[in-house]
Amino acid sequence: MKREVGRVYIDWTPDKGSDHPVYQQIVDYISGKISSGDWIIGSLLPSQRTLAERFGVNRSTVVRALEELISYGILEGEPGRGTIVRSNTWSLLMSTAPPDWGSYVKSGAFQENVPTIQTINKLEFKKDIIRLGTGELSPDLFPRELMSELFHRLSQKVPSLNYLEPLGLPELREALSQRLKKQGIDADPSCILITSGSLQALQLISVCILKPGSVVYTEAPSYLKSLQVFPSAGMRLSGVPMDREGLLYWTIKEEDALLYTIPTYHNPTGILMSESRRQELFRFCSSRRLPMIEDDAYGDLWLEERPPRPLKALDKNGMILYLGTISKTLAPGLRIGWLVGPQSVVERLGDVKMQVDYGASSLSQWAVTELFKSGLYDDYLTGLRIELKKRRDRCLQLLDQYMSGLAKWDIPRGSFYIWLRLVGRIQVDQLFQLMLKDNILINPGNVYDFEKNQSVRLSYSYASEKEMETGIRKLAEVLRDLT
Repeated sequence: MKREVGRVYIDWTPDKGSDHPVYQQIVDYISGKISSGDWIIGSLLPSQRTLAERFGVNRSTVVRALEELISYGILEGEPGRGTIVRSNTWSLLMSTAPPDWGSYVKSGAFQENVPTIQTINKLEFKKDIIRLGTGELSPDLFPRELMSELFHRLSQKVPSLNYLEPLGLPELREALSQRLKKQGIDADPSCILITSGSLQALQLISVCILKPGSVVYTEAPSYLKSLQVFPSAGMRLSGVPMDREGLLYWTIKEEDALLYTIPTYHNPTGILMSESRRQELFRFCSSRRLPMIEDDAYGDLWLEERPPRPLKALDKNGMILYLGTISKTLAPGLRIGWLVGPQSVVERLGDVKMQVDYGASSLSQWAVTELFKSGLYDDYLTGLRIELKKRRDRCLQLLDQYMSGLAKWDIPRGSFYIWLRLVGRIQVDQLFQLMLKDNILINPGNVYDFEKNQSVRLSYSYASEKEMETGIRKLAEVLRDLT
């Protein structure tokens, strides 16, 4: 399969105080990026106007530099597409030429993200960007006093930071086993694997226990659709429609398959699967021996009342692989998640994990163990829910104020997300680009869906109240211009 080569990224500006002509500095910069293999053959350059803005120069200066590079045969202008890297001829003029990294990059098995996701992943770390779709907690919500207390305790308790056994720290798995019992999940520590975030658990599953050609069912839309984990392993994703109670399981037809689901505060829609739908879904999958992956990243983030118990609480025969994480509730940087399943599966995944990274962070595992055992974590969650509810309510007020008539939405009962269903015919890719011009980053719904989607995933967990109002007001202005 032919793969498109992505765009290039620029983090440099010419030195206008130098005696070296600015246009020549640009020629040297671009040729240097190509000769070093940073920009590979087929890469698409930004437009001339965008290059002028990023370099802080007149467009005529950019045109002169590009014309010189085109004359060398390094760049080529393609009608309707723009300027692309055509050759690394420049490197052949040097004493040692690098390998053609482009051919290596395109031959790897793991597929690249769609351009929109790549852009989001990069711009989320850009200064002065308003992040309206980010699925993590704001730094303002980071519990500094709690973490200070936690690491003070650890300094007295951690015996070493050596490698840990294949399934992870025994004390953490024991603490998790006790916590899961409160949710109705009976999981022996030998059936729990500690992972470097729950996303790693998905990757381990994709390469260890599923065969190429398998079908993975998931909600449509779904967070899983924004990843390339299963397609890169040769599997096909198939979307299952939802209503307000959860996925419509009876539309699943193929039997040689697996189901991935987020029943509790679904990402991106925020839907909470009802208790009755959970029981029906479990009976349906049990009767067809259809194994499930239950992703419960948001289960602790209820805002008014507890959600129904996880699907895994119904499972007495090892049908469900259950995923959890600390990333959404506390800190993704701790890189701690867990997988609960049959011991044979857990040990197989643990063996491969040891080959991949030789275990999740020892320090983080000790830290999460202390959080769970001390009660600090549950106290923290109580306060976090109060703060998230305030943010959700303020976001809903702003939507009522600015977005009435432009979109429809439901009131989320937990997690971070409000799923904005835009009114009218809106090209969300165009909307994404227009918002970026004002340094506002949104998550368009089409990156999560299997067909055209006129929605936006809005998050109230990250942006400040001021940023939230600025972003939503601008979103409304842009939508009015487009309709």
